[in-house]
Amino acid sequence: MRALIVASVASMIDQFNMPNILMLRELGYGVTVAANFDESGSITKDRADSLMRRLEELGVTVVNVPIPRRIFAVGNILRSYRILKRLSRENRYDLLHCHSPIGGALARFAVRKERRRGSTKTVYTAHGFHLYKGAPKKNWLVFYPVEKLCARLTDVLITINREDCDFAKRKLRAGRVEYIPGVGVDIDKISSVEVDKAAKKEFFGIPADSPLLLSVGELNENKNHELILRALASVRDSRVHYAIAGKGSLERHLMSLSRELGLEDRVHLLGYREDVYEFYRIADVFVHPSYREGLPVSVIEAMASGLPVVASKIRGNEDLIEEGGGFLLSPKDEDGFADAIEKLISSGSLRRKMGEYNREAVRKYSTEPVCEALLKIYKEN
Repeated sequence: MRALIVASVASMIDQFNMPNILMLRELGYGVTVAANFDESGSITKDRADSLMRRLEELGVTVVNVPIPRRIFAVGNILRSYRILKRLSRENRYDLLHCHSPIGGALARFAVRKERRRGSTKTVYTAHGFHLYKGAPKKNWLVFYPVEKLCARLTDVLITINREDCDFAKRKLRAGRVEYIPGVGVDIDKISSVEVDKAAKKEFFGIPADSPLLLSVGELNENKNHELILRALASVRDSRVHYAIAGKGSLERHLMSLSRELGLEDRVHLLGYREDVYEFYRIADVFVHPSYREGLPVSVIEAMASGLPVVASKIRGNEDLIEEGGGFLLSPKDEDGFADAIEKLISSGSLRRKMGEYNREAVRKYSTEPVCEALLKIYKEN
């Protein structure tokens, strides 16, 4: 049996799909992974190269495909389609599991003839449709026709949050729609991490007694880190520091804004970190003000680490954060974020109460139930 895993960028394979790949190998599949390893997403190029070697050591065939993250990169879209089409024709995969809007669309079109002949079953995981409540009209004009057409080429459409599941069942005609709570996170591994908090803080220039806000995610407009910088500027406790783990195109802008707000000594852009679990352990509050999410892994990880969360009131975050575990606010509510941060920073008992609540609430998003649900889908093939 042969399976093809497709994602737009290598970071999605690294962060979300390794359990899927290992599961397929255990089921006896020969696995091919196709993704863009040159423009690797939220991981470094060195990490992407290491991932490629790790996959090959597992007996997985790796194909570097120039899948773009923007729909108007027509040249790379056509090149990627031709590569995926050739792979499908030459290998006649029994199973395709694809991820991300552009990679997922190209892959399903590429295998459509083999699917029509009954040789390829198609599974698509939507990590957050661009079609969400309050989405810009251009999203509906561009992505709705594509998602509607691709759904007809999909045997199983997996959604990871309740809003997307409801939308897919009402508006898309996939073979069937399944809800699985996320991509699976190793809750026990995260919660068992130990770190010397004072030493870790000192290494990054953060005083041991300074309260620390933490965000994890790419430095882009969607993640909305700028709102936290502006909120922090109005927080009365000047001891509070803010660290962001992630890389992206807005790094210079965020540092410039930090200087403009007088926060340059209290804002720490950490870049891509492989020790991010340790940062959850030294933080006091996790902040996540993004505009659009599917089901954010970083929030799940923060909950598993026992952190209270202040997040935007959007799809995905609403699935995760209950009243006892944090605050949900408009991603434009700078004052609301500042107030919530001040409440948590000023009350250790409230932080502990919310953190303990999150430790229990997050269990349903752990690796075991997610893998069990996906294994059932794979075995149906």
